[in-house]
Amino acid sequence: MKRVVITGMGTVNPLGKTVDEFWKNSVAGKSGAGMITRFDATHFKTRFACEIDGFDPEKYLTHAEIKRSDLFTQYALYAAAQALEDSGLELQKLDPFDVGVIWGTGQGGMGTFEEEVKNYVQTDFIPKFNPFFVPKLIANMASGMISIKFGLQGINYTTVSACATSNTALMDAFNYIRLGKAKVFISGGSEAPITEASVAGFNAMKAMSTNNEHPAEASRPFDSARDGFVMGEGAGTLILEEYEHAKQRGARIYAELVGASMTADAYHMTATHPEGLGAMKAMQLAMAEAQLNPDQIDYLNAHATSTSVGDLSEIAAIRAVFGENSSLSVSATKSMTGHLLGAAGAVEAILSIKSITEKLIPPTINLHQLDPAIPGQLDIVRNQAIEKNVKVAMSNTFGFGGHNGIVIFKEV
Repeated sequence: MKRVVITGMGTVNPLGKTVDEFWKNSVAGKSGAGMITRFDATHFKTRFACEIDGFDPEKYLTHAEIKRSDLFTQYALYAAAQALEDSGLELQKLDPFDVGVIWGTGQGGMGTFEEEVKNYVQTDFIPKFNPFFVPKLIANMASGMISIKFGLQGINYTTVSACATSNTALMDAFNYIRLGKAKVFISGGSEAPITEASVAGFNAMKAMSTNNEHPAEASRPFDSARDGFVMGEGAGTLILEEYEHAKQRGARIYAELVGASMTADAYHMTATHPEGLGAMKAMQLAMAEAQLNPDQIDYLNAHATSTSVGDLSEIAAIRAVFGENSSLSVSATKSMTGHLLGAAGAVEAILSIKSITEKLIPPTINLHQLDPAIPGQLDIVRNQAIEKNVKVAMSNTFGFGGHNGIVIFKEV
């Protein structure tokens, strides 16, 4: 099996439109939440979200690309261009069939779908749909557009496993490189879910916070007053590269991806297993693949969305895997970014990698009163970043349908 390293990163999310800006605001404990501006949310149960302020796609996209793509694809192209720039790869010198794209999104072009259907209804059901309706809508278009923009002819497809989607994409890219089927992958995920139907749909499930009076404090994983997740948006991109290939070209290597796994809860459509059995097994499998013991994991970026049941099931899994006296540090960065759904794993992978390179762990903000069901000896990084010599970081993601996706990064 070949080794796989990370040589480039890019992002656009509620805390920053570059990796550096994202990292700075995360370490500072900044909240990305505010009142929704995309549509009139007056009559919605939840009237706030973590939006990206001042997104300018023209920095990396042409006018034609913008016109022909949904916002989730624009986020993907933006973050991918940034990551390629960061990697220093000279694509013209590579065999295009050696470079692939495995991308992830949970919802795809939800905004496009809503806009076109509303127009259909408002024009007395006259079927005058935009010719780009289907291409903008379908979930695989982000990976397709990335390959078209950069002339990449290797393996290309999109993963969909709800909120575990990005880690699914990273795991697939990891395995293809290890098997020698590609030299480089652009991988990650993007989501643009702050739409009327998305917000109303999650409200109907009672999954989202309704703390409209204090949106910046609404995402509060592990806190006894948590009342649901806060929706976020954006994209995260990682450049995965075969180690010897990266070494030969003198690439800067951020970290090595050493383990990745998936399991299924086989329990419920939307709820995680109450004992965290699927999550527990996924973490164990990822560590076994990485040939690491629990006491070698320094930092865990928890999925922790701020839902009453989900946070506790993940804690149960963590306790089962790591024990009660572990030196593991845990933080839940969705407290700052909100929940980016299919893009969550990618942006959290970036923070996990940065924790290794910068020897800092970003905090869980808004954690004022720890849920009494959570053991106090568990080292949850609360409200302020901490310094720690992080050599190995794990990132957890769990999705509706019972999907559990885990990735582990290691210092090189």
